[in-house]
Amino acid sequence: MRSMQKQLSTFVIVIGISFPVFAEGPMVTDDAGTLDQRGMKVEGVWSKDDKTKGGELLFGFSPLENLELEVAVARARDDAFKANAIGFGAKWVPYQNDTGWSLGARFDHGRARVTERVTSDKFTEREYALTGLASYRLENGQVLHLNLGAARIKAQGESDTVGTWGAGYEFPLDEKLQLTVEAYGEEHVLPDKAIGLRYEILDGFKVYASVGRGNDRSFGQVGLAWEF
Repeated sequence: MRSMQKQLSTFVIVIGISFPVFAEGPMVTDDAGTLDQRGMKVEGVWSKDDKTKGGELLFGFSPLENLELEVAVARARDDAFKANAIGFGAKWVPYQNDTGWSLGARFDHGRARVTERVTSDKFTEREYALTGLASYRLENGQVLHLNLGAARIKAQGESDTVGTWGAGYEFPLDEKLQLTVEAYGEEHVLPDKAIGLRYEILDGFKVYASVGRGNDRSFGQVGLAWEF
């Protein structure tokens, strides 16, 4: 049986492929904001994390003011495993402002079915996460995002709880183009750092990409999102 530490590493790669997309791409650090009431979004992402490649699709909608619900499905594979994952997220941001602080929280649950290539063994990994969200918006369009929370991970009869954090910043380069920089991580692990670009082609339709480095590996993603 693999050690719990290795299980957690695999879990971060597998569930993480569907989990972080709940944030506005290309960032992993989430913003304290929601879709307009009755608004919807669809998002697709292709990502590569070291030798692991995967794709995911997300659907989100806002049934009530200040509340956003999201569902994501994902597939990932490398030389050691292949996996199918599904995630659910609920974000509540009761305090929202166009400038200054916005504050809220989110709950996420992810589940992945993993198949090891060498042995064909199959097992299920699950994560439950609660995260506090804060965003500070300036009049010039720059935005600071802060996340602080905890995640409980269950895999092959074992479980562990770790603290999580994230800090990101958005810089508008022009009316439609934004630069994003961020650092994020969890307890006992060095932070990952990433830089990205987001471009709005049409009203509500955006494309983005990012690259990053952390924990002796490189990673990146490209995606598109449509809010309507």
